Amino acid sequence: MMILNMATGKGKKRVRNTPVLYDEAKKRRGVWLTDTAWHSIQELAVKEGISASEYLEELIRRHSITVG
Repeated sequence: MMILNMATGKGKKRVRNTPVLYDEAKKRRGVWLTDTAWHSIQELAVKEGISASEYLEELIRRHSITVG
């Protein structure tokens, strides 16, 4: 599966707790994954040129049925 890269926000000044790519700021979350799943996420993220966190964000937003 190929996720299309959104704008990376490069060139925008980063300010803590101020969203760059979305309407809301990200928060630290905890997810339990097997090593196999985590390494796969990291590899896929590298192929897309984004972080593992951003890869998961895009994947979930793409498949989300909730609005907002």
